[in-house]
Amino acid sequence: MKKQYNTCKNIYAKPAFTATCASTSHSLAPDTLGRPCLLNSRGAATSQGGGKDRAGARLPNSQSVPEGHLAVYYRGGALLPSLSRPGYRLMLPFVTSCRAVQTTLQTDEIKNVPCGTSGGVMIYIDRIEVVNVLAPHAVYNTVRNYTADYDRALIFNKIHHELNQFCSIHTLQEVYIELFDQIDENLKLALQQDLNTLAPGLTIQAVRVTKPKIPEAIRRNFELVEAEKTKLLIATQKQKVVEKEAETERRKAVIEAEKMAQVAKIQYRQKVMETLTEKRISELEDAAFLAREKAKADAKYYTAQKAADSNKLKLTPAYLQLMKYQAISTNSKLYFGSSLPPNLFLGSCAFEQLVAPIAREAQLLSKGEKLHLRPRTTDT
Repeated sequence: MKKQYNTCKNIYAKPAFTATCASTSHSLAPDTLGRPCLLNSRGAATSQGGGKDRAGARLPNSQSVPEGHLAVYYRGGALLPSLSRPGYRLMLPFVTSCRAVQTTLQTDEIKNVPCGTSGGVMIYIDRIEVVNVLAPHAVYNTVRNYTADYDRALIFNKIHHELNQFCSIHTLQEVYIELFDQIDENLKLALQQDLNTLAPGLTIQAVRVTKPKIPEAIRRNFELVEAEKTKLLIATQKQKVVEKEAETERRKAVIEAEKMAQVAKIQYRQKVMETLTEKRISELEDAAFLAREKAKADAKYYTAQKAADSNKLKLTPAYLQLMKYQAISTNSKLYFGSSLPPNLFLGSCAFEQLVAPIAREAQLLSKGEKLHLRPRTTDT
């Protein structure tokens, strides 16, 4: 146990047969023990001061109370209602005893606490530290109800009880590994809940629990399990790394494919636009060419029609007779007689040169009339 139970120190080497008149009021005045009293040779108490001391009288027994403590006094086994602050104080020796109660932060240490799990395995917790503080106003009631060793009844025994309650409903796996981080908080809450009722003014600040001691065979098994868990964790992490790398590669491939698809779509749209543009240009060129050809055809038709009309006007008996004589005049030979063959001039070059253009004009005229009579279709 780390806590030290202080007693009031005697500043004299030899005990003095003097006492102090104790005050009956429960207060924290600078000197709550009253003025010093002297004992005569018969044991009767007389007041000090106001006259010459009798023979055999000595100085009163002086005690020192350390800083951070309050002194409580017992007389004949009964707790006196007076308390003393730190400093020098006087008390009646042999009859009055003094105990110093700490009112600052202190640490109670419980060692080698046994604990039985729900599976029947007995384990030992090497050390449990309980940091607590007792308020000055609660010193008298706490000491009166639980003596100056109040922490043994309120903390030490309670720690054993609460720890066994916790272990009895949990397995070794839970106590040693899974719920070990909750033991200190559970102990603190359980202690403080009881202290709020049993000893108001005593506050638990913290509870620290060391790792339990378990049987060696079980400990080796736990170490093997932890080693396997570590291997599994490493393998799992490696698997996650591989999965992340594969996911990264897949995302890269998807992004690259999406980029290529977008590029291909843009190129396709560009080609479609180019094709549509070329088609439009071709349509415009075809329309222009068709218009030109139609204009040429109309011009040729008009020319042929006019030529045919002109030839119709020329094809008169007088004109034909004139053309006949002109053709005959080009021949180098002339034949006269009443019995000439009818096809005498059919093979002559002059006749062919004269008659052939007329025949072609007549043929073109007939074709033009047929085209003129055919219905025309409009191009859109």
